[in-house]
Amino acid sequence: MTGAALTPVDSLDIQILVDNATDSLSSTPAHIETEFTYLWRRGFAVLGGKDLCCAAHGLSCLITAKRGGTTHTLLFDAGPDADVFEINARRLGADLGKVEAMMLSHGHWDHAGGMLRALEMIRAGNGGAAVPYYAHPEMFHSRARQLPNGNKQQMEDVPSVATLTERGACVVATKEPQTILDGMFHVSGEVPRVTPFEKGLLNHYRRKDGGDWEPDPLVIDERWLAVNVAGKGLVVFSACSHSGIVNVLKHARQTFAGTPLHCAMGGLHLSGPTEKIIPETVDGLREFSLASIAAGHCTGFRATAALLGAFGDKVLTPTAVGKRFSF
Repeated sequence: MTGAALTPVDSLDIQILVDNATDSLSSTPAHIETEFTYLWRRGFAVLGGKDLCCAAHGLSCLITAKRGGTTHTLLFDAGPDADVFEINARRLGADLGKVEAMMLSHGHWDHAGGMLRALEMIRAGNGGAAVPYYAHPEMFHSRARQLPNGNKQQMEDVPSVATLTERGACVVATKEPQTILDGMFHVSGEVPRVTPFEKGLLNHYRRKDGGDWEPDPLVIDERWLAVNVAGKGLVVFSACSHSGIVNVLKHARQTFAGTPLHCAMGGLHLSGPTEKIIPETVDGLREFSLASIAAGHCTGFRATAALLGAFGDKVLTPTAVGKRFSF
């Protein structure tokens, strides 16, 4: 879909419902609001632990786009655990009834564990209406990681199409890209692997229909989401970047030729075995001239430090649970 159209929106608001980190004390640019500041603005005169979000290994973003008098909201992933998702959504006062679509970025537990609870909360607020749920057909297989001793550690399966359907989701499982919600959101197709250094998740395995474990380094079901903000350009959400964030951004630039890339947000998965490609990734990101890099979840502290050193704190701002980004 080279040269595709994505209608610019007037504004974009992202609230981080789940992330690995909590951080309300670090200073932030003007377009980012911390959890403490947000709670104060909502009228929390007394600050206490019972009001704060829980950090957890995972990611969930509540994304709202506005164009003229039209507003659309999408839930991008739901973190690793139903209780964490619900606690954070309630403490942030998130109006989940406004969510008109859900997207699971890829078939891993730390992004899907809260999906059924999220779906339940959305339908409780929207009068019980079915919710479109965008997925890739390959994300429903069992997954595992190989440990140093060679054993496989199985991951929790993501909710199946049948289970999602029973709970009120209208599952759109396709490998093809989708432009949705009045042309405000673009769900990508599969990410082409073009860089020589981004080789995926090398210790990753999958099992189809109860068969044997087979290598699955590409995690081909992972896709990105994009919104085009007028006067700025594309904000690209890449939940874990198993395909490599440089591959992701190259694909986004090719898909929307002529539209600048403004922000890359999400997990860059440059921790653990992929720490070795931090230098190549940092160098690869220079070509996109990003105004903002909002890196969190599985990025890792070494990669965050390298990105900060390369791009400075005017560009790099780590995500954290409860933070709000406005473009």
